[in-house]
Amino acid sequence: MGLQKRIGDLVASVSAGMFEREEIIAVSLLGALCGQNTFLYGPPGTAKSLISRRIACAFEQPTYFEYLMNRFSTPEEVFGPVSIKALKEDHYIRKTDNYLPKAEFAFLDEIWKSSPAILNTLLTLINEHVFRNGEAIEKAPLKALIAASNETPDANQGLEALYDRFIVRLMVGPIREAQHFDQLLNSKPTEAKIDIPSPLQVKSSEWTEWMAQSHQVKLSAETLTIIHLIREQLEQQYETLKVYVSDRRWQRAAMLMKAAAFFNDRKETNHSDALLLQHCLWTHEENRQAVWDIVAEAVKACGFDSGIDLAALDKEKEALDKEIHKELFYSVDVYDSVRIEDKEFFRCTGKFKTDGGYYNNYEEPFDIYISKEKLKSKDTFHPVDERGNENDEIECSFDGQGTCQLDYISRSINYKTINFTPKVLFHKGDKKKDINSRLIASLSESVGEVRKQLNLTLKGVERRAKNLEGSLRSPFVPPEKSTIAISGITSQVDGLQLRIKDCERLESLCS
Repeated sequence: MGLQKRIGDLVASVSAGMFEREEIIAVSLLGALCGQNTFLYGPPGTAKSLISRRIACAFEQPTYFEYLMNRFSTPEEVFGPVSIKALKEDHYIRKTDNYLPKAEFAFLDEIWKSSPAILNTLLTLINEHVFRNGEAIEKAPLKALIAASNETPDANQGLEALYDRFIVRLMVGPIREAQHFDQLLNSKPTEAKIDIPSPLQVKSSEWTEWMAQSHQVKLSAETLTIIHLIREQLEQQYETLKVYVSDRRWQRAAMLMKAAAFFNDRKETNHSDALLLQHCLWTHEENRQAVWDIVAEAVKACGFDSGIDLAALDKEKEALDKEIHKELFYSVDVYDSVRIEDKEFFRCTGKFKTDGGYYNNYEEPFDIYISKEKLKSKDTFHPVDERGNENDEIECSFDGQGTCQLDYISRSINYKTINFTPKVLFHKGDKKKDINSRLIASLSESVGEVRKQLNLTLKGVERRAKNLEGSLRSPFVPPEKSTIAISGITSQVDGLQLRIKDCERLESLCS
């Protein structure tokens, strides 16, 4: 039996009868399998303690400790009573059997309500896996601690260091689906202690061996990209979200992802494992959903590592696009114009005709030059003659659409208005003639090289995408969340195909 199937069956057995708790149990179990502590956040009566007891059942004959904290809790209730016999001999020693220092798995409910004395000792125990019992230092066998509360610790209470040790943070809410709620009402109380088939139970020797082997798993290039994308977003949104992720937390989160890959029979992490970061980075209810959105968007945006600098390739393609249009096509309309004193003018000749009356059929010939600078303006101006002298008898004004209205100014005679449209020799976008054939060949070859690299990248991505859905399958990530990665790969394929089409367009322009 492969590890993926065994762990999947184990999760199913532990989750039996636990409505809408499958993902929480799966991730909590993963944390226990790789030695990470879990914090269950949610209102009372949502089966947080039941989840912890079920997790302990996944292991063979575990030593388990459970305690409900309150502000009156004493260290004796958690770490064991002081030995009266030893105290008579002037030794301060606790009797730790059946208490937290001797437990492999532990559940501490309402953890933030306990006293500073308990929390300080607890920090040392879970951080160093040792318990200072009087003058002796005892090695604590604690594999995983699960804590629960309906609140997260407030800032400036000195609990940041302890809270940071809970790498996995899970929201445990009430049952949402009406069907599951009805099933809950019609079922008998869920049992905390269940019989897990012996072949599925985790043996102590296996746990130690698996811990060592999971460290050999590598973080994939895609996982590292996702991490960097998330870090960048958390930094940019820090003022809003107030999410700080310590280096220790990043390292422990990486261990969780490696363990997930290991238990899915892989030697390298993938997008599915990176989705687990949603459970590692949030700090309070106010930023939990925002962190999940950041993780999901990073996984979606990552795609597959293509092995090429796609951004640099895009810049090269854009530069070629600009050069092709600059060298092979007119970027603006080219008009039939002449130059007078280093300025461009449209030559306009014709005759103004009278508008009836005594001077009917009288004509006034003209040969004028209209400034090209006024083409986009609606100002009224005077044309010039061939020497550049202004003709104040004629008024001109463009309509903003390329047609100029000419009016002859006379006190005694009314002349008809004339409309003049400059002649366009070449329109914007028209291909130039007599272009250097070597230049065309060089541009076409450069575009072809970009297209070739994109095609190779596309084939590589499509090849890896064929088995993507199977490789993303994990007992720790629901299938509906894995589709986020699939949609990201689909977008990557679509993007590459669009780039290739664009290269084909540029090549056709060079033909």
